[in-house]
Amino acid sequence: MQKVEHIGIAVKNLSVSIPLFEKLLNTNCYKTEEVDSEKVNTAFFRQGETKIELVESTDPDGVIARFIEKKGEGLHHIAFDVTDIYAEMKRLKSEGFVLLNDSPKDGADNKLVCFLHPKHTNGVLIELCMEKTKD
Repeated sequence: MQKVEHIGIAVKNLSVSIPLFEKLLNTNCYKTEEVDSEKVNTAFFRQGETKIELVESTDPDGVIARFIEKKGEGLHHIAFDVTDIYAEMKRLKSEGFVLLNDSPKDGADNKLVCFLHPKHTNGVLIELCMEKTKD
């Protein structure tokens, strides 16, 4: 893992949270995106080398909606940038970590992503991110 790629924050409503984080971080949201595979809308902010991703559920029964119902709005995941997501998934699986998906899937911001089960990472949902190659 190379660096923290972004920190994901679960929010109920992007229209409320985007202005809040623009004031908090003193920077504009530079990108919003719908991620159908995860049933979410996202909004991104850049603070130095790190990005903040706000994540809003598009489905009342979606993972983010259930997370907020159980734990409330707040820190949802930490994402790490990797150079080879396939090799990193294989390495982590061999180390005993439980992957939430068997192969990388499309994520926001032109990334392939994979999540690690938080029961095996001290309760923190970890996301692996790799930039998609241009075809």
